[in-house]
Amino acid sequence: MSKRGIVLSSVIVALLGAVLVGHALSGERRRRRRFDPARMRQMMQQRMKEQLGATDEQWETLGPQIEKVQTLTTQIKGGGMTTLMRGRGLTAEAAEGEEQTDLEKATQELQTALADEASKPDDIKKLLTALRDAREKSKEELAKEQDALRKIVNVRQEAQLVLMGLLD
Repeated sequence: MSKRGIVLSSVIVALLGAVLVGHALSGERRRRRRFDPARMRQMMQQRMKEQLGATDEQWETLGPQIEKVQTLTTQIKGGGMTTLMRGRGLTAEAAEGEEQTDLEKATQELQTALADEASKPDDIKKLLTALRDAREKSKEELAKEQDALRKIVNVRQEAQLVLMGLLD
C-alpha cells in the first residue's frame, strides 16, 4: 500500500471513529434528557409504600405526611446545597413559580453575600444569624410533622421510617 493509501485509510478510520463517538455521545445526551424527576419520585414513593406495607387507602394519608417530613428533612440537612441546586435548576423540588421557604431565602442571601467580596463582616453575621433562626424554625416544624406522622403509623412502619431517616 502506498503512503497516500495509508494516509487516506487513516483519515477514513479517524473520521469514522469521530462519527461513531459523536453518535454515542448524542445518544447519551438523549438518555440524560429523558430523565423524568416526577417519574423517579413516583417510583420512590411506590417503593416506600411497599416497604411500609401500606395499602392504597393508608397511603392516601401516609404519602402526603411523609412527603412533608421528607421535604423539611432535605431542607434542613441539605440546606445550602438544595437551595444552590434549585437555583440552578438542578432539582425538581420546586415547581415553576413555587415560592422559596424562609430557610431557602436565608441560605441564598448568605450565599450571595459570601460570593460578593465587598460584603461587610457585620452584614454576613446578620445573614448567618437569620439562616440559623430559619433553620431552627424549620427544625421545630419538622418535629411537629414527625409527631403527626408517628400518630398515623403502626410500630413496624415507625421502625421502617426510623431506618429511612425520616423519624428519630
